[in-house]
Amino acid sequence: MNALTLIQAAGPLLWILAALSLYVVYLAVLRAQLLTRLGRDPSATLARTHAVLLERGPHAALAELDRTGEATPAVNVLRAGLTRADRGVGAAQAAMNDAVLAEDARLYAGLTALGTVAQIAPLLGLLGTVFGMVRSFLVFSQTTAPTPTQLATGISEALVNTAGGLIVAILAYVARNALRARADRIAVSAERVREVFPAWLSAPVPQVPHIDFAAVPTEVAR
Repeated sequence: MNALTLIQAAGPLLWILAALSLYVVYLAVLRAQLLTRLGRDPSATLARTHAVLLERGPHAALAELDRTGEATPAVNVLRAGLTRADRGVGAAQAAMNDAVLAEDARLYAGLTALGTVAQIAPLLGLLGTVFGMVRSFLVFSQTTAPTPTQLATGISEALVNTAGGLIVAILAYVARNALRARADRIAVSAERVREVFPAWLSAPVPQVPHIDFAAVPTEVAR
């Protein structure tokens, strides 16, 4: 019995598992592309914005941040804090907390679906296994001495569905863990921005030293 015959004998549940596998691959690729975009190193932008904040204040820092056009989670959290910085540290912290929640939802979107597939795929495979075994026992009820060919259909349905369910579950589980690890690394940078931003606002803005020009002697040109 070749592979094509086994697939044809596996029944409709195998096609459901095949559709789930395509969904897992599509979602994993889509999320990996998004996380690659969001995972760009924001250190240079954060350092430049911090310098502008110390020199010219929150409004200039916000303008500098908007000029870069970056939309990584760390930058978005910093942008939320700068937007409310004129209302005090408490208001800025509250805005950044909301921004962190929004960024977490964006980072971890789709991971629940992958986890659900990883859980239900083995159950669908087990259901296919039960159907296959039921088909094999029906052969016994209809024939007193069934041949191996008659039994092979039910047994192949059971085994192929079991293997298909396990393959889809493993694929979904590995993709979910890999994407979660990458999302965790990106989320840490946003959390660090939220933690250090109050200290940025509390830092004194350097003042240009005042010079009393009346007290400075001037040379008389000869």
